[in-house]
Amino acid sequence: MKLGPKAAAAALIVSAALALTACGGGAANSGSGAPATKSLTLGSLADPKSFDTVDAHIGHTMPIHQAVYDSLLLREPDGKISPMLATKWSYNADNTVLTVSLRSGVTFTDGAAFDAAAAKANLDNFKAAKGTDVYQLASLKEVAVVDSSTIAITLNAPDPAFEYYLTQAAGLMASPKALGTTEIKNNPDGSGPYVLDTTNSVKGSQYVFTKRAGYWNADLQKFDKITVKVLTDITARTNALVSGQVDAALLDPKTGKQAEGAGMVLNKSQVDWQGLLLLDRDGKINPELANVKVRQAINYAFDRKTILDQQFLGQGTVTDQVFGPESGAYVPDLDNEYKYDPAKAKSLLAEAGYGGGFTLKIPTIAGFDAVNAVFAQQLSEIGIKLQLETIPQANYVADLAASKYAAATYQLYQGEPWVAINQMISTSALYNPFKNTDPELASLVKDVQTGGANSSELAKKVNTYITKNAWFAPMYRLNQMFYSNKKITVTPQLQQAVPSIYNYSPAK
Repeated sequence: MKLGPKAAAAALIVSAALALTACGGGAANSGSGAPATKSLTLGSLADPKSFDTVDAHIGHTMPIHQAVYDSLLLREPDGKISPMLATKWSYNADNTVLTVSLRSGVTFTDGAAFDAAAAKANLDNFKAAKGTDVYQLASLKEVAVVDSSTIAITLNAPDPAFEYYLTQAAGLMASPKALGTTEIKNNPDGSGPYVLDTTNSVKGSQYVFTKRAGYWNADLQKFDKITVKVLTDITARTNALVSGQVDAALLDPKTGKQAEGAGMVLNKSQVDWQGLLLLDRDGKINPELANVKVRQAINYAFDRKTILDQQFLGQGTVTDQVFGPESGAYVPDLDNEYKYDPAKAKSLLAEAGYGGGFTLKIPTIAGFDAVNAVFAQQLSEIGIKLQLETIPQANYVADLAASKYAAATYQLYQGEPWVAINQMISTSALYNPFKNTDPELASLVKDVQTGGANSSELAKKVNTYITKNAWFAPMYRLNQMFYSNKKITVTPQLQQAVPSIYNYSPAK
């Protein structure tokens, strides 16, 4: 299952920014602009916390926010960053000041005009409110209004992912009058292509959006109405798709068989890696994990191919690294770093002084129970007892962030280098709760941050370091299996399990 940024987490729960200067139009701005005549119904496995922009979260719920809020920048299906409410933007020589020109003639649903003051108010509010994805503005120092259609964003230090973040939660723009109010949580006030039909929307059940009259970019309004049904149970999502209650939904390899049998279209992509986060690298809870040989032994203990075949019907690719092929930091040879070798794993444990084994407690929830049972079985073969502690799903990310566990099974997004580093490697990363680092790694991370156009290449050294030092025990890059019926056309989005709201259109 996907937990938060899908980042995290699910981050978790992302993509890299353009290095120096970005401008020009995007594919989303092309087309006839002919009025839509059809409706779209999507099945979502997650329910947004609220419609407040500070509660927007990268991942499964982002399309719900995109329906009502424009972002400063738009991320195209291929990952290119294009204009949206910002028409052009450029950095100064040291990449610490981003000057942004804003679109004119745009209004919010309450009639207020979008301008530089509104953009500043949103960015300031997002950072001050410390919402779900506040990390996206961690580098923000100040926003200055240059004139009514220009802002200058000053950063504390270069941030290679900052432009990307302006396509996500941090870039969503709401009416300044609504910011910080309780009303915005249930009744969004944005400039997006659709407006929320509050009469027919029910929190936790479904959200209905109708096409906004006078919207500045009619080409994005491909439907008269969009309905998002919250279907957290995968069986319910599958049945809804097969029976025609929804037009598209994210399934998995097993439920996908039923969807394919019913004639649904598969839109497949690899977005996440799944495996063990070996969080306690300084040994505060589990002293054994402070020894790199122990962490390496854990990696050698897993028969990744068999796990992938048995648990996910082979829908994915085994991997030993947490950066994906499309990230820019991928190193092909690292995918052969830890071939299944239980004998070597036992030898490493003995060299580390733990030949008799040890116990490692990790949390578990319904979505991870089956794979955790397999992990426990394979680790037991080298003498490590995996103790599973069942916790509420709602507590999972919070408990990891609070350093309650030395390790945990997780599924994380394989984003662009600086995004991934700030998700799981830097000392401020959500999925580095023990704030592990050392001078060598800190220097490598700093090189990525200040590397400009060379950031992705420099990130390969970070990838090599954390792989050889076994910061994680990745297993495989899973295929995200997004199915749709033949009434619509879906364009997959690079590095997203669920396409952006702009990526659907009526079938021709």
